[in-house]
Amino acid sequence: MNSDAAAGFPALALVSDPRLRDEVRRIAAAADRPLDERTPPLGRHLWTAAPVIVLDTAAARSCASAGHPRRPGILLVTDGEPSLLDWQAATEVGAEQVLVLPGAADTLIASFATYGRRVRADGAVVAVVGACGGCGTSTLAAAVALTAAAHFRDRTLLVDCDPVGGGLDLVLGVEKSPGLRWPDLVIEDGRVAAPALHEALPAAAGVAVLSCGRGQAATDLTPAAVRSVLEAGRSAGDLVVCDLSTDRGPHIDTVLEFADLIVLLVPARLRAVAAAESVSARITSRNPNLRLIVRTPSPGGLRPADIAATLELPLLTVLPAQPHLPERLERTGLTVRRRTPLRAAAESILTALSTNPHPPRTSTPTWWRRTTPSPVRLHPSETEAVVRTAGAHR
Repeated sequence: MNSDAAAGFPALALVSDPRLRDEVRRIAAAADRPLDERTPPLGRHLWTAAPVIVLDTAAARSCASAGHPRRPGILLVTDGEPSLLDWQAATEVGAEQVLVLPGAADTLIASFATYGRRVRADGAVVAVVGACGGCGTSTLAAAVALTAAAHFRDRTLLVDCDPVGGGLDLVLGVEKSPGLRWPDLVIEDGRVAAPALHEALPAAAGVAVLSCGRGQAATDLTPAAVRSVLEAGRSAGDLVVCDLSTDRGPHIDTVLEFADLIVLLVPARLRAVAAAESVSARITSRNPNLRLIVRTPSPGGLRPADIAATLELPLLTVLPAQPHLPERLERTGLTVRRRTPLRAAAESILTALSTNPHPPRTSTPTWWRRTTPSPVRLHPSETEAVVRTAGAHR
C-alpha cells in the first residue's frame, strides 16, 4: 500500500468546541484529509486504528481517564494560548504536539501528511461471539481458521479466549499434541514474536492453536497477555481468529477493541435473541464492526431477517444445522468439507473481513491472497520474547 492511498484514511477528530471544530474541518479540507468525527467515550478499536487523532482538552482528559494507550499521532488543539490545564491534558493522553489554531494550521496540515504514511501491518483479527452458551461459537471460529489456512493464508492463529470452555484444542482433535497452551505461555516484557509463537503451539491443518487449559490448569487470561498475542499476530501479517465466550472478563474487552471484525452467532430462538440484544449493545459500545449470523432451524418460526431487524445488525449469512457434525466433533475433531453450511458461513466471514471498511483497504489484504505455506524458524536469541513451557504438556 503506498502513501498516497494511506493519505485517504480518515483522521479521528474529537473536538467539542464548535469554533475549534469548524477550524479543524477547514484545515482537514485544505489537506484533503477526511475526518471521522466522534465524541467520547471511544472504543479502543477506533483509537488504535486511526492514523492520526486530533482532540481538544476535554476529549484528551476523557480518553486518558478511559485508559486508552499512548500511541503516535495524537495532536491536541486549542483556541488560544494553551493553559496549564491544556498542557496537563496533553501530558496525560500522550499528545505529541499542542497546536494553537488557526495559527498552527500549516503544522496540522503537515501532521496529516506525516501520519498518513503510517500504515500498520496487514494482519487482521476476527472475533466470533455467541449470544448464549452452546450455540456453536467454538465450532464456527475453528471453521473460519481452517478455511483460511487451507485456501487463503499460510499463517493462521486460532486463539481460545474462554478459560472455562474445556479447551479449543478438543474441537480440532489436537488435545494430545505437544505444544504450549495458555497456562504454559510466559511472555516477557509484554511482547511475543509471532514466528516463535507459531513454532511453540500445536497445529491442525495449518492452524496454530492457542488453547486454554483444563481442570486445575484452567487459569484466567490477563488483558496484557491477550493483547501481546493479538499485536504479535497482526503485526506479523497473520489472520488471528478469536473464540470468545459470553464472559465479561477484562480480556474479552481487549479482544473486542482489537478486532477488525466481530461476528455474533445467534440461534433462532426467542431467548437467544433476547440475550443477543444485551450482548450486541456491549460489543458495539467498544467496536462498531459487528455482523450477525443466525443459526437455524427455529423452533418457533423466527425468521433471520426479523432477528437482524430486531438487533439492528447487518445479517451476514444464515447457518443451517449440519447433519452428523456433532458426531464428527466427538470422534475425530472438526474438518470443514466443501459444499457444507459451515464452510459457506466461514467463507462469508472471510469475505466480509477482506472488504471491511475499518480500517479502509485499497487492495486485497495479504492474508487473503492464496499463498504457499513456508515455515518460519527463528533461533531463540532472535525472538523478542522468551516462550517456554511451565511444566509437562498433555
